[in-house]
Amino acid sequence: MATPLICFQARQDDDWLIGLDHRRFVEQVEERSQQLAAFIQQGSWPKILLMEPDPIAFLAGFLAAAIAECPVFLGNPNWTETEYQTALDLAHPDLIWRDGIVSKASTVSNSRATDLFSDAKGWIMIPTGGTSGRIRFVIHTWSTLMASVQGFRQHFQVERVHSYCVLPLYHVSGLMQFLRSFSSGGRLMVRPSKALEQECSTEFDPTEFFLSLVPTQLQRSLQTPQQAHWLARFRTVLLGGAPAWDELLKQARQHQIRLAPTYGMTETASQIATLHPDAFLSGNSSSGTVLPHACITICDAAGQSLESNQIGRVTIQAESLALGYYPVLFSSDAPFEVDDLGFLNRQDYLTIVGRRSHKIITGGENVFPEEVEAAIQATNLVEDVGVVGMPDRYWGEVIVAIYRPKHGAEVKAIAPETWRFLLSRTLAKFKHPKYWIVVEQLPRNAQGKINREQLKQIATEQINRDPITG
Repeated sequence: MATPLICFQARQDDDWLIGLDHRRFVEQVEERSQQLAAFIQQGSWPKILLMEPDPIAFLAGFLAAAIAECPVFLGNPNWTETEYQTALDLAHPDLIWRDGIVSKASTVSNSRATDLFSDAKGWIMIPTGGTSGRIRFVIHTWSTLMASVQGFRQHFQVERVHSYCVLPLYHVSGLMQFLRSFSSGGRLMVRPSKALEQECSTEFDPTEFFLSLVPTQLQRSLQTPQQAHWLARFRTVLLGGAPAWDELLKQARQHQIRLAPTYGMTETASQIATLHPDAFLSGNSSSGTVLPHACITICDAAGQSLESNQIGRVTIQAESLALGYYPVLFSSDAPFEVDDLGFLNRQDYLTIVGRRSHKIITGGENVFPEEVEAAIQATNLVEDVGVVGMPDRYWGEVIVAIYRPKHGAEVKAIAPETWRFLLSRTLAKFKHPKYWIVVEQLPRNAQGKINREQLKQIATEQINRDPITG
């Protein structure tokens, strides 16, 4: 495995950053490295909070920290003040790199950091909020991230990975695109998410590039024939971050988009299962087969392995698995059990059916929000939808659908009887939402994940005020 320094030296004279100033990138890596060298010469490896909004400054700062083996926390430059303070309280950084400025964190107790985290040299902390929105940092290293890169290259049988990145670089989904291209000799284009919908008119040729999207981005990009045609030119369009609904996948097939649905998470340094585009275009809608660097087992509640096609809890072992949640390390021997429920078929294709913690129990019946959301999306009446369970004295929980209607400039509720008629074709009656709430926007993060805690807050307020019952 090549070190960050070896990779950097190999790419110094290679103009591989499309649309970005490569020379400025090299200069900033060297400048940040010199700043860190001054600390290291005194025997300390400072902890860094990296919150640069400029992509060159962010990538240069990340690489300089990796080369120097300084612990680095990746931060969202758009965090609210409360989120920023939460990150400070978790990280206790020595240095903050933000807006091109280096500042020392006055609230940090350096002795505390040194005493407790002397083994943190080389740690890379990637933020994750999951579906709850609560910030925590997943501990990775150059080695775990490179294991993910190698597994990706083997799975797709590609030597050089060319990436077109429209996802945040501070998140694992964007960071891994940089690392795949940087370490493999590939090229990288970094663009803001909103630019994706206008890119079809440019002269850029995407035929050799991998593009990573979340379902809401794909949905927006399929709204015109020109955009859909442009997406279909990509070598592969990776789709992850949140569950995709059947109607969306159907549209992608109709446009012959070489889609590759994936399964992974921050804890595994992105995808550990991915469907090949040819299988997708042939009608397969699973998350694909497991990448070479990982192993997935489906287990029952007692931790015993299940047979093919039996739904159980997803259990993971992977070379790319994180060390823990900062500052707590995982047990080195135990497999990583996640909240997702799914199954492997006889051909070892993985299908995820939902999350155990999201399961709604209504009248003694189990309902997964993802299934209800997919059925509602399939009606083609909504731009976006989220489903949660709310406490109910009689049913235990009732199902609540919060949605944004299509053409939602005039946000109008759809009649409950219309919903009952349409959903009766695809969902058992006990899976139908009891309450329907119309909103202008659903609380999703940059990776497309719904914040279900915020959904429940919306549901509580609306049901108490003016609910629409189904």
